[in-house]
Amino acid sequence: MLTRLTHLVAAAPRLVLGLAVVLLALCGLYGLGAADKMLAGGFEDPNAESSHARAILDQNFDRGGASLVVKIDGPRGTDMSTSPAAEAVGRRIVADLEATGFVQRPILDIWANPGLAGELLSRDKSSTQILAGLAGGDEDAPRHAAALAEQLSGRVDGFDVKVGGQALMFSQINTQTSKDLAVAEAIAIPISFLLLIVVFGGLVAASLPIAIGLAAIAGTLAMLRLIAGLTDVSIFALNLTTAMGLALAIDYTLLIVTRYREEVDRGLDRRAAVLRTMDTAGRTVFFSGITVGLSLAALAIFPMYFLRSFAYAGVGVVVVAVAAALIITPALLIVLGDRVDALDVRAWIRRRRGRGEPEAKPIEATGWYRVSMAVLRRAAPVAIIVPAVLLLLGAPFLGIKFGFPDDRVLPATATAHSVQQEVRDQFAQDSGGSATAVLDGPVSDAELGRYSAALSKVDGVGAVTSAAGVFADGRAVAPGDPAARSGDLAVLTVSSTVEPLGDAGRGQVEALRAVPAPAGTTVSFTGLAALNHDVVDSLYSYLPWVLGVIAILTYALLFLFTGSVVLPLKALVMNVLSLSATFGAMVWIFQDGHLGGLGTTSTGYLVATMPVLMFCIAFGLSMDYEVFLLGRIREEWLRSDRTRAANDHAVAVGLARTGRVVTAAALLMSIVFAGIAASEVSFMRMFGVGLAIAVLMDATFIRMLLVPAFMRLMGVGNWWAPAPLRRLHERIGFKEE
Repeated sequence: MLTRLTHLVAAAPRLVLGLAVVLLALCGLYGLGAADKMLAGGFEDPNAESSHARAILDQNFDRGGASLVVKIDGPRGTDMSTSPAAEAVGRRIVADLEATGFVQRPILDIWANPGLAGELLSRDKSSTQILAGLAGGDEDAPRHAAALAEQLSGRVDGFDVKVGGQALMFSQINTQTSKDLAVAEAIAIPISFLLLIVVFGGLVAASLPIAIGLAAIAGTLAMLRLIAGLTDVSIFALNLTTAMGLALAIDYTLLIVTRYREEVDRGLDRRAAVLRTMDTAGRTVFFSGITVGLSLAALAIFPMYFLRSFAYAGVGVVVVAVAAALIITPALLIVLGDRVDALDVRAWIRRRRGRGEPEAKPIEATGWYRVSMAVLRRAAPVAIIVPAVLLLLGAPFLGIKFGFPDDRVLPATATAHSVQQEVRDQFAQDSGGSATAVLDGPVSDAELGRYSAALSKVDGVGAVTSAAGVFADGRAVAPGDPAARSGDLAVLTVSSTVEPLGDAGRGQVEALRAVPAPAGTTVSFTGLAALNHDVVDSLYSYLPWVLGVIAILTYALLFLFTGSVVLPLKALVMNVLSLSATFGAMVWIFQDGHLGGLGTTSTGYLVATMPVLMFCIAFGLSMDYEVFLLGRIREEWLRSDRTRAANDHAVAVGLARTGRVVTAAALLMSIVFAGIAASEVSFMRMFGVGLAIAVLMDATFIRMLLVPAFMRLMGVGNWWAPAPLRRLHERIGFKEE
C-alpha cells in the first residue's frame, strides 16, 4: 500500500503539492477559530456522585454553578459586619449581581446572613466576601465572571473590591493559555529551525520539518474545531497540537531525509532513493504513527473531557503528521531534487576555513558505532547500573498525591489566585472548601434537622445550613433557608475549616458520606473537596483499563513489527523504567517544591489528570524511538546469517545508523516541549518540563544504553517466537526489508 502511494506521489509531485497547499490553507483558515470553541474545564467525571449532585442543583435549584467571590477590603480597624458604609457598598454589589440573568441564588453576604460570619468575615473583621454561583457551565460562566470582574473591581467609597472564584479562574486560564501558546511557538519554531540547520546543514532541508509541522498543526486545528462543535473540547488540547505537530514532523522528516541522503550516497538516483526511502523509513514512520496514535487514543477511555480532548488532538495530529510525512515529504524531495541540499551552511563554513569535503566513512569507523560496541562489551554492568539509577531517580514517585486544580495553577499575579490566597490567609474558613449535599426522597423537617445536626458534628465542619435551620456542633443556631427544599429534594450547605484539596479535605468528604441519610432517601455530595475525591477515585478506577489497553496493543504491534515475543516485552519494561524516573522528578519538583517548583506554587499534590496524560504521551513517544531503532536493527538482522555475532553486529549498526537521528530528534522534541514549559499555568509547565525530561532520558539512558545492553545479553533469543506466531507474522506482520 505504501509503495503504491509513493509511486502515485512520484508520478505527479507538483500536483500533490498544489492540492496539499490548497487543502492546508483552507484547514488553517478554518482552524483559526478553534480556540473560541474550546473550554477550560473538563477535569471532573460526569458520572461521579459530585457531578450528579451538581446537575440536580442546576436543574432544580438554579445552584451549583462555578463559584464567584467578591472580596471587599475596608480600612484597617473597620468592622465590616457593623460598618454602615461597608454595608452600603456590599448591598450595592449584591444588587448589581441580582440584576444579571446569570448569577444564581442565594447570594451570600454577612448582612443578609449574619450566621455565616465565621465563613464570610476575616479574622480581623476588616474584610468580607460575597459568594455566588454563575450559570452557564464551562462555556459561559468564565465569560460572565470576566465581565463581572471588570464591572465590579476597583475602589468604591473607600473600600477595595476584588473578584475571584472558580469561574474567573477558568476565564483567566483561557486567556493565559492563548498567550502561552504564542510564547511556546515563538520559542520552539525558531530554535528548532536553527538546530535543524546544524543537523541537516542546508537551509532548504532544514525547512522541510518545519513545513511538515505547520501542515500537521493546521490540519489538526481544523479537526479540533469540527469536533468542538459536536462535543466539549479542552483548550489545553491546543498545546498538544502545537507541540506534537512540530515534534512528530521533525521526527518523521528527520528520519526520512536522513535515509534519503543515505540512499543517494549509496549511488541511487534521486527518484529511486525516494522510493527506497519510503519503502524503509516510510514504513517505520507509518508504524510509529500507529503506535503513538494508539497510546493517545487510550485517553478516550476516561470520562473527563479534559483527557478525552487530548485523545482527539493526539490522534488527529498523528494522522495528519504521518499523512504529511508520507505524501508531502516525498513530493518535496522529488520536486527539489539536488536543491534539497542547497544553501548548505556547513559547506560555506568549511570553505571559509579552507577545509574540503569530509570523507565518507564506513559505518564501523563512526563514533556512534564505537559507542555502541563499548556498550555491548559492558552489557552486564550497564544492565545493572542504569536500571538502578532510574529506580533511584523514580523513588519520589512513591509519595505522589493527586488533587483537583484550583486557583494556584495560575501565576500569583492573576487576580483569581491572589484573591483566593488572601482568603486562605485572612479567613478562618475557606469558602472554597464548603460542600453541598443533595437529599433525594421524602423527609420531614425533624428528620432533616437531625441529619443536618449529625453532619455538623463531623470534624472540621463549621456549620450546616438546610431548610430545617443552621446547625453547628450538633445544635440549631439560626433559622434555615426555605428555598433549600423543592418537592422531595433538599439542599444542605456544609461550611468547612479544612483545606479542601488536601488529605484533610478527602477525609472529611468520606466522613460526611458515612453519616447515615434519613430512611428512604439518597444523598449526593458535591463541592471542591468532593470533586477532588471523585476525580482521583475515577482515575484510579479507569487507569488499569487504560494501561492494559496500551500494553496489549503496543505489545501486539511491536510483535507485528519485529516478529519477536521478547523485544516487545523488553520495550514495555524499559519504558516503565524511564517514565518512573521522569515522574519521580515531577513529584520532587512540582509536588514537593524543590528548585522553587520552577516558578510555580507547590500545593503538595499534582493535578490528578496530568500524570496520566503525560504517561500516555511519553509512552507513545518512547515507542516512536523504539521503532526507529528496532527498524534498522531488524534490517541488519534479516540480511545476516542469524548468529549471535550477527545479532551484536546488527545492534551496533542499527544504533550507529539511528543514533544521530534519535539524538537530534530527541533534542529537537525536548525544545518543543520546553516551549510549553514557559507556560504560566503550573500544570502545563509541569507537562512541558516532564515531557522534555522523558524524551531526553529515553533517548539516552534507554535507546543508547539499555536497549543495546539487553539485546547483547539476550543474543539470538531477541528474535524468538513460537512457531505458530512466526507463521502468523509471516502472513500479516509489518515488513521493512
